[in-house]
Amino acid sequence: MQILKFTIISNDFKALIIDFFNTSVKLKKIPRQGWIDTLLIDNPESVADHTFSMAIIGMIFSDLEGYNTEKILKIILLHDIAETIIGDITPEKMTIQRKTALENTAMKKILGDLPKRLQNQYDKLWVEYQLNNSKEAQLVHQIDKLEMALQAKVYSNEGHSNDLLDSFFNTAKNEIKDPKLIEIFKKIVMK
Repeated sequence: MQILKFTIISNDFKALIIDFFNTSVKLKKIPRQGWIDTLLIDNPESVADHTFSMAIIGMIFSDLEGYNTEKILKIILLHDIAETIIGDITPEKMTIQRKTALENTAMKKILGDLPKRLQNQYDKLWVEYQLNNSKEAQLVHQIDKLEMALQAKVYSNEGHSNDLLDSFFNTAKNEIKDPKLIEIFKKIVMK
């Protein structure tokens, strides 16, 4: 009976998820704007590069520490997908309220390309991330900053100015609160 039900809806399902896939693949072409603005890098990492690196960090840390890894990975994969529509907006470009409003509008449109069941599930995770009101959401925000520090260290090792990178390291230092993530951060910076 399940197979028959899937067969009946499969064409609509395929059309919906293909639109979502086409949107998400655009993250590979969205550059991380902070690196362009600060370091004047012509070809910085993409948002997809950043998300992939966060997913690796999130998976390892979550599995080691007993968090809900599936939930953390889903939040990580969703956390920047709105940038396929609005681009990577750095904090100094607009108020956090304006950016949040743009992201929420974009997410509504993007998630609209999925079946209702997934829309509801992913929207709930998106809101949780935006509100930063669960241990998983809080961890993802910290992993976001840890990954940023890791990438800053990569750029430092490639010869970019530590003076220009200090703001990235300082932001990470100020926003990472988990003691074990702080330990990892310190090892990244000292390396």
